[in-house]
Amino acid sequence: MKEGLKLTLEKKVTPQESASQYGSGTVEVFATPAMIAFMEQTALKCVAPHLEAGTTTVGIGIDIKHLKATPINMKVKCQAIVTKIDGKKITFQIEAWDEMDKIGTGTHIRYVIDIEQFSQQLEEKKKLANLQTGYC
Repeated sequence: MKEGLKLTLEKKVTPQESASQYGSGTVEVFATPAMIAFMEQTALKCVAPHLEAGTTTVGIGIDIKHLKATPINMKVKCQAIVTKIDGKKITFQIEAWDEMDKIGTGTHIRYVIDIEQFSQQLEEKKKLANLQTGYC
């Protein structure tokens, strides 16, 4: 894996990705959380072929601006570019466009994890949560 890796994905916005469906708004446009999920997916797929077997990445930070509204059924594309690798931490520049405008821009950070170790930690957390009677 190296800095400069990039990937562009394209998709059509579905009614399930509207702000009203996400509960993040009341209008029928591409929801900000749906755009961010698409950005994360693009970053994940950008580096996945370059990871060691038994590893994946998880998102740990995102700083995104949603610039323009996109109607349902319009095509959108997203590009993720690896701008920095610091050990297991990978930083991406992310941009998204619809058929007319740039709709989003920002940075995203993902962290490389060992899937088995991560799963074991989650199981431990579940066990501890089941022993407690309520939240803190």
